[in-house]
Amino acid sequence: MTAHILTIGDEILIGQIIDSNSAWMAEQLNLKGIQVTKIVSISDTAEAIREALDDAFAKTDLVLMTGGLGPTKDDITKKTLAEYYGAGMSFHEETFERLTKIFARWGRETTPAHREQCFMPDNAKILTNKTGTAPGMWFANGGKVAVSMPGVPYEMKYLMEHEVLPLIEATFPGKPITHRTILTIGEGESRIARRIQDVEENLPDYIKLAYLPNLGQVRLRLSATGNNLSELKKELDTQVALIEARIPEFIFGYGKDTIEKVVGQLLLENKKTIGTAESCTGGLVAHRITSIPGSSAYYEGSIVAYSFGLKKKLLNVAPEILKNHGAVSEETVKAMLDGLLANLGVDIGIAISGIAGPGGGTPEKPVGTIWIAVGDKNKMNTLKLQLGKSRSNTVKYTATKALDMVRQFVLEKA
Repeated sequence: MTAHILTIGDEILIGQIIDSNSAWMAEQLNLKGIQVTKIVSISDTAEAIREALDDAFAKTDLVLMTGGLGPTKDDITKKTLAEYYGAGMSFHEETFERLTKIFARWGRETTPAHREQCFMPDNAKILTNKTGTAPGMWFANGGKVAVSMPGVPYEMKYLMEHEVLPLIEATFPGKPITHRTILTIGEGESRIARRIQDVEENLPDYIKLAYLPNLGQVRLRLSATGNNLSELKKELDTQVALIEARIPEFIFGYGKDTIEKVVGQLLLENKKTIGTAESCTGGLVAHRITSIPGSSAYYEGSIVAYSFGLKKKLLNVAPEILKNHGAVSEETVKAMLDGLLANLGVDIGIAISGIAGPGGGTPEKPVGTIWIAVGDKNKMNTLKLQLGKSRSNTVKYTATKALDMVRQFVLEKA
């Protein structure tokens, strides 16, 4: 079973917003055994919508659409779909009543535009949207289905989960598909591929392996398709175990795990607290640690010391260290870590200093030179990174690497 996804909106085509909806929908459809073979962004015109639907239905039986369902005149998807299917428009009382109640809770009254929004195509199955004002619509004709949903991500996700996916499963029953995702860190995809080459070459025909790299991390996704879901899961468990045996030192989690979540779990299990002393990362490591609910149980705080002066004042870095070795040096990050541990009283600390760029480099310390120190009062591990000239990628990669150094440190101590 295949599907196409259409995103409607000039704001996507001119780069004002990023289309995150399509990636999420494709993932959900894939979990149901439906392969997305095309994703297209089109303009807010009736002609573009009709052409996109004609093209999609020539190649697939299922089209999911987002966007163009608001109360303003530029939202033309609903009217265009009615015309496309040769249907009239009728006032949908249920939608208007729900919309009126929503506005009453907000202390507002509906406008003529909102009433106009409640005229729906006669041949559409109306999908109740409990998170917004615009309902979804399900059009079925000759075994082919088009689904129209709002472009607001949380509204689209609600409709997909509560209305669209159950209808798709009932309308297009297919072969089960299941996945396992292994999360690795600290090694590139080519080297990982060499380490697990024998496993990949001997995978059953119904199991596929995909490498999904991203700034210091590689996701290994195993996908199995067949008729017996329980047997598929057993075989995936076997293949995961084989991969684990080949690259145990690089695996930090599975599925939806993040390195910050895994580090937090390790700190909790080992009853350790943590803090950060950051320069070039500007508090990004602290942000990622505190993005995890419950992080207050192990995270104490941070010192973002960007300047020489604050490194001396807040982290007790000796002036002679900065003078003799510079802010970007092993000696400085070790001194920053010492100061952090003393001032915050945490069990484990992270210290980072570097040249994120695009300027500020020297022949001895080019842009992308980063020093990281991780440790406690008894032991410190340091690492020098030589990264590229992209400031954003350098900062993100450094934060990921620092968190992985914490993971390894806690495991070593444990």
